[in-house]
Parts: sequence; structure tokens; C-alpha cells
Amino acid sequence: MRKRLLWVLLAIAAAPAAARAEWLEASSAHFVVYADDSERDIRTFSQQLERYHSAMALLTGARDAPPPSPSNRVTVFVVSNQAQVRKLYGEGSRYVGGFYMPRAGASAAIVPRVATGTAKPAPSMLVLLHEYAHHFMISTSAFPMPRWYSEGGAEFFASAGFPSDGAVEIGRPAMHRAAELLLPGFARDVPVAELLDPAARRRDRTGYDAFYGKSWALFHYLTFDKARDGQMLRYLQGMQQGKSSREAGLAAFGDFDQLERDLNSYLHKSRTMMFNLKPDMIAIGPVEVRRLTAGEAAMMAVRVQSHRGVTAEKARALLPEARAVALRFPEDPAVLASLAEAEHDAGNDAEAIVAADAAIARNPALASAHVQKGMSLFRQAATATDRTAAYSKARVAFAVLNRREPDHPLPLIYYYRSFVEQGLAPPDLALHGLARAVEMAPFDLGLRMTLGMALIRRHEGETAKRAIAPVAYNPHGGRLAAIAQTVMARLDSDPKWDGSGIETVNTGDDEE
Repeated sequence: MRKRLLWVLLAIAAAPAAARAEWLEASSAHFVVYADDSERDIRTFSQQLERYHSAMALLTGARDAPPPSPSNRVTVFVVSNQAQVRKLYGEGSRYVGGFYMPRAGASAAIVPRVATGTAKPAPSMLVLLHEYAHHFMISTSAFPMPRWYSEGGAEFFASAGFPSDGAVEIGRPAMHRAAELLLPGFARDVPVAELLDPAARRRDRTGYDAFYGKSWALFHYLTFDKARDGQMLRYLQGMQQGKSSREAGLAAFGDFDQLERDLNSYLHKSRTMMFNLKPDMIAIGPVEVRRLTAGEAAMMAVRVQSHRGVTAEKARALLPEARAVALRFPEDPAVLASLAEAEHDAGNDAEAIVAADAAIARNPALASAHVQKGMSLFRQAATATDRTAAYSKARVAFAVLNRREPDHPLPLIYYYRSFVEQGLAPPDLALHGLARAVEMAPFDLGLRMTLGMALIRRHEGETAKRAIAPVAYNPHGGRLAAIAQTVMARLDSDPKWDGSGIETVNTGDDEE
């Protein structure tokens, strides 16, 4: 019996390392993934994300777009289950299976563990692919996409498959939308006229699923139906020329009632088309996987919550855990950088700067430590006795980061803000830097609004409208989209408006 037990223990000890789960980081051209998983699974997951990006780049003609700077990649935190996702999301999370936060220099997604062994993505993977499609589409085109096109496109791309041979399938049937497209009272009853003419949308409709399903159906139909070849491009060109969605739709598609009948017939076909992109068409770079240090692994729960964003109350509650981990691993620069973020979130700027300096001393290349130092110095400057000197000191901290990572957007953003928050007119260099930050992080809607309002104050209304338009049309823009729409309407009626009084604009309730 003892010999048998010894044999079993030896067999377990000799099992391949890939079978054991531990906190790992997978780094690739467009993503950084953190997961408490096996090396095999996190590598496969990262490769699937890169294959997905490559497939979208191929199909949209964006293969020449440069990769983001290291800090501007999308960070994906893979947590244990949906309950943890919903806890991190907070209020209104009942139906949340995963979520994405588009932020300059800090874009992140939080999803539950994803099964990578099947060609068909799990529901949580669908959420991530849908949101990354939005990220990709707004990053590669400044065109203010109409809502049906934005959501239909995201659903179209997210309905993907990842066969084991390395191919990618795009435009698969959206089976998660099948029921609503066939049952009365859901997507089946949303007329295409409402998609193409927002003014015709019935205000008594509730829920977004019906809209999403019908948008996917129209996007799929216009992509693959031979009789409609080229019509979607003509529709988009019409909108770029200044036509409304309805006007462009009538010119490109003809009678909306006929379009409805044709779409209905298309949905009842026994077979549908999709793009099957062979492995030699999908080019991805290497995926580097490393095991996190013991300190990084111990700090991961704090890091995920901090990255998600915390209230002042939650920040104070989280801080003791961050400090306890830092006491155990006082020489780990990543731990110290996370401690700096926790101290900053709790309002302790002096302590945050000490922790950030300690992290930088141990790893001068650690971008997150430079960010936390700069942000805390910046906040201190607002109440400093000598604000000019304090803001200058904060700018120096971000300048160090800029020299190490020239395409990091945050140094450019804070350089601009350092003038505005002192009540000074930003010099041309600061405005050009802000515009460059938008180029690097076009998915950050708040950043776009900042640039747009800066341009309005300089009486560059047409340029401002180009910056703000993607915010106004963003389907997830909420209150910010409403503000952008109000600003654009004001510019249309008063091209010489200088932006004054915007704080008093009534934008209505946030979009749900």
C-alpha cells in the first residue's frame, strides 16, 4: 500500500507543468492577459484573441495599422467565475457576463474563465469579442458609425470560431440571437426602418436584445447577399457625404419595406455564409508567458479591484490588504506599484509617491509606477502653496515616462491638463500632444470630448466636430454621448460658439 501511495505521489509530482493552475501573464502585440490558469490555456486564449484581431484587420483593410504601445494594449483579467465578475462590476450587474473599460493607457476587460478547447466561443468570450470589436472599429476609423452598424458589426465579428488548425471563422450564425429573431415580440418585430431611421424608433420599446439581433441580421445580410453587393459601402459613403442615415439608406438600399421582406427571406434560408480565414491568412506574433512572482500573485486581487475603479470608501477598505501584501514582499517593484495605486485611490498622495519611488528604484522601466507617481504629484499640485512649481514637478514625472514610452498617452494628457488646471491657456505643443493622445487612444470617449472642447475654445469648430462625432454616435456613450450631441447641435446653430455655458446644458438621463 505504501509503495502504491508513493507511486501515485511521484506520478503527481512528475505531471506536466501545463496541467497546474497558477497566476500567469500572457503578453502579445495587442493584449496582456492575467489568469490563474495553466500555461497551455492562457497561451491558447491569448493566441485566439490575436487571431481575432488579425482577422478583423484583414477583413476591414486595417492590416497596416501599427500595434499599440505596451501600456496601451488591452489588459484582460480572467477571474474565477461570473459571480466574481458581477461583484467587480457592482450595481446593475445582474445580467453581466463580462465587461470592458476603454481608457487611455488603461483599457481593460474582466471576464470569467473561458474554455479554449472548443471552436465555438463560450458566452463570456462572446462578450469580450463583442466589446473588442467596438474597440477595434473605433480605433481604426474616425467615422461616426450609426448605432445599428456599430452594434451589428460587433455582433457579426463576435460570432467567431477558432478551429484547432489556426483558422478563424467570422460571421458565423449568431445562435445566441436565434430565438429573438424568430419569436414574436423581439428582434423579428423590429423593422429595419427603425434601424436606418432613428427618428422612427418606437419609444415604447424596452430592452436592447431585440435591437442587437436585428442589427446583426441586417449587417450579415448586407455583407453576404449577392443581390445587395456594394450597398453597405454606398450607405456609409452617403453618410460620410453628410446624408442622414435614412437618406443614405434609401439611396443605397431602396425601399425599406422591400429590404425588410428580403431580409426576412434571408433569415429563413437553411444555410448561411461566413468568412473562413485559413491559417496562412492570419498572421500573429509571439505570445510570451511568464509566471507571476509570489508578490504579484498575492497582490492580484487588489490589482484587479483597483484597475476596475473603486469608490473612496472601497479604496479605504482595500488599502489594508495592499499594505499587508507589501509588508510581505517589500522588494517586489510590481507589488510596490500596486501599493502606490491603492494609496492614491485612498487619497494618500504622499504615501503613494513613496511607494512609487520605491518601485521605480527597483525597476526604472515599470510604467505603472511612473503613472502613479505622476498622478499623485498632479493631485498634490492642485492645493500646493506654489502651484506653478508643483505642476512643473508633476510634469517632470510624466516626462520621465514619456522618454521611456513615447507613445504612452497619459504623459501627453497630463501635460495638457497641467496648464488648464492652473487656469492657463495651453500652448500649441500641449494641444498637439492632446490630439496625439486621441490618435493613440481613440476609444477613450472622455479624451475625445476634452480635445473637442479645447478646439471649440480656439474657434476650430469643424475640427472639433470630427473629434466629438464618434462620441455622439457611440451606442454605449450614455450621458457623454448626449453631451456630445448637444455640443454638435450648438455648433451647427452657432459656428462661432466658444464652448461657454456647456456646464449648464441639460443632457437628460444616462442611457441604459
